[in-house]
Amino acid sequence: MGGRCFIAGAGEFCGRFLPEKGDFTIAADGGYTELVARGVTPDMVVGDFDSLGCAPEHPNVIRSPAEKDDTDVMLAVRQGLSLGFKTFFIDGGLDGGLDHTLANIQVLAFIAHNGARGVLLGREVCITAIMNGSVGFISGACGRVSVFCAGSRAEGVTLKGLKYPLDNATLTCDFPLGVSNEFSGVPATVAVGAGTLVVIWAGGPEWIFWK
Repeated sequence: MGGRCFIAGAGEFCGRFLPEKGDFTIAADGGYTELVARGVTPDMVVGDFDSLGCAPEHPNVIRSPAEKDDTDVMLAVRQGLSLGFKTFFIDGGLDGGLDHTLANIQVLAFIAHNGARGVLLGREVCITAIMNGSVGFISGACGRVSVFCAGSRAEGVTLKGLKYPLDNATLTCDFPLGVSNEFSGVPATVAVGAGTLVVIWAGGPEWIFWK
């Protein structure tokens, strides 16, 4: 399916990048309030509604039990994947507590492992995950970018166009070799041959392109 799946979570909603025409929008529990406040009517609402207090009046509500394995954002991602979406933008997935932030980074890895791509939108940073692949950044990107191993090992890690390049390196989950790199004013690439990387940059989603 073409277009993007835009998910609004119950964490801190930055609102810098709202759904565009053609996006399929899912409110994950308390994300419903944030969307409605900005004049956006979601196409679907999911969750156990512990944040909202009750299910909203909406024609497409999927309610889950409070005691469940999936977070509300994960429920929304599963719905998006089942509908065939391959690109996910998630707002309200950061700064909702360290535990939920880490959970949502794991959701990014889940998206990558399912052959799709996702971006967590924040006020000052964006985060994505790539598996056995690469992403690029435009020449106007500036500031810091960090790369972390999401798993025991990430092999064939190559960083081009950054202040501190890497060539066919191996990153592990117990040594933060990729932290606090910098854009250098030219197009940049982050690639991994085998494994999963989490990429965090101080900018917006318009800087990134998928390769």
